[in-house]
Parts: sequence; structure tokens; C-alpha cells
Amino acid sequence: MTIPRIMNLFAGMMISISFLLAHMDGTIDLTTPSWLWLGVFVGLNLFQFAITGFCPLDMILRKAGFKDTAENHGCGGGGCGTH
Repeated sequence: MTIPRIMNLFAGMMISISFLLAHMDGTIDLTTPSWLWLGVFVGLNLFQFAITGFCPLDMILRKAGFKDTAENHGCGGGGCGTH
């Protein structure tokens, strides 16, 4: 596993754990629909990207016509940070 993947894994875990702990503490209520679920989604998406290499935003931006700024850096066909 590369350093960028480990950084995504760590960030995803910290975001997800912080929401879980705040919910268990009673600070936030994740049982009702709210904007907090956006943060949960971001944390879980970072975590799953670190494991699978799949980046939904990469796919969306490519279909919208955006290009990488460099040939050997950035997101590749298999997801962000695969180079």
C-alpha cells in the first residue's frame, strides 16, 4: 500500500470514528436524516478508496470531460492515486 492510500485510509477512519464517537456520546444524532450524513459519506468513501482504488468522483469528472494535468500524476483510469 502506498503512502497516499495509507493517508486516505487514515483520514477515512478518523472521520468515520469521530462521527461514531459523537453519536455514541449523544453529541450528534445519526438516526435522523441530516447533513451530517455527507460527512459520514466522505469518510467512508476515503476509506473504501484506500482499499479498492475506486474513486467515484474520478469517474464523474472524466465523463464530464475533465483531463488530468499531468501524464503520470493524479487520477488514473483505475481511480485516484493509482500511478
